[in-house]
Amino acid sequence: MSPKDFEAFIEQAVMEHESALIGYARTFVYDRDRARDVVQDTFIRLCKQDIDKVRDHLKSWLFTVCRNRCLDVLRKDKRIEPLDDLQWKKVAGTEVAPDDAAEREDKLEGLMRMMDRLPKNQRDVILLKFQQGLCYKEIEEVTGLGQGNIGFLIHTGLKRLRELMPSETND
Repeated sequence: MSPKDFEAFIEQAVMEHESALIGYARTFVYDRDRARDVVQDTFIRLCKQDIDKVRDHLKSWLFTVCRNRCLDVLRKDKRIEPLDDLQWKKVAGTEVAPDDAAEREDKLEGLMRMMDRLPKNQRDVILLKFQQGLCYKEIEEVTGLGQGNIGFLIHTGLKRLRELMPSETND
């Protein structure tokens, strides 16, 4: 691969995955700047890889490296902040009214507080599936769990979330 092609590949990877990786990293480190640092380190590690070896599973490779880097940071810091402190931001389209966006944000924060009550493995696979859009195979590559186990964790986690939700949120 020529240096120009390598650079184009890295730029494309950053454009396609940086935002999602930052959001994912924030679920671990609870701080946007720290999440950006982890993601930057993830892309630095990508630059050191043989692109031909990761090209076919780039998304799951990036999420795996990002997850491992987050866990390294947490181990190093020996601190974990409660999920309640996490501020979830969704980019509202121009058609969404500010009050609707605020209401959606409130519901999302409530959902994240409920997710904090789930076991860590259920929370992780639900976030990877629904927040990051990974398929079961990609989740398996990120977490090391079997696809059947992933399906069970998602099913039981969603069932528990439905039980925890106030009745007006279940609509």
